Amino acid sequence: MPDEHRLEEQFISQEAEKIISEKLDGAEKIEIDVQTDLLKIVQGQADGVSVAGLGLVIQEDIRVQEIKLQTDSININPFSAIFGQIELNEPVNATARIILTEVDMNRALASDFVSSQMQSFDLDVDGTIVSFEAQKIEIFLPGDGKIECNGRVLLKEKGNTRLLAYTAIARPRTHSQPAMLESFNCTEGGGISLEVVTALMHKAKELMNIPYFKWEDMVFHIKDIKVETGSLVLLVETKIKQIPSY
Repeated sequence: MPDEHRLEEQFISQEAEKIISEKLDGAEKIEIDVQTDLLKIVQGQADGVSVAGLGLVIQEDIRVQEIKLQTDSININPFSAIFGQIELNEPVNATARIILTEVDMNRALASDFVSSQMQSFDLDVDGTIVSFEAQKIEIFLPGDGKIECNGRVLLKEKGNTRLLAYTAIARPRTHSQPAMLESFNCTEGGGISLEVVTALMHKAKELMNIPYFKWEDMVFHIKDIKVETGSLVLLVETKIKQIPSY
């Protein structure tokens, strides 16, 4: 019987791998393990699902170097599960380890999809509204827990608009230390006032301390961030409502 159960797991897992692979724009490797057996399938249950992937490409320019995800026990649609389609009957908790490379992050930042998601933000500087509109962002990961950023923004202040280029060095929030902005320097555009710099520092701290990020209908809570040379490692928790459609 254990062997038969394992064959059932293998069949469902292989079908799930095929279906997910077809939804991705590309994948170097993807392995899905649905931990269940025939009786549990009939009852609409599974002990969990694990996903391990390398080089997953989503929406052409969005690439994840590596992901390892494990869910808790889940309730599934037994009829769809037989054909490898994991449809959730209710949300399920999951933990994931995600690795993003410097190259892939910059490719994503330059993509039309991410550019369309970039929003301007306003700062209240002593009663005057100063607006920033991101034009370009490039990230470097030199190691030692640091993230270096070069960028250009349109600065709108007191009816005037000008292009401002900057470089910044930051340390993201981890489980043992708060987010820190080590430096911010203007390289083009004539610089900005101390009052604007102070307001910008507060805004940067707020953004770096955001404990989660959203993708489709999932919210990823960031538990820890590790900056390595050339890559960023995220440890996250999420509640999955349904398998993404990509």
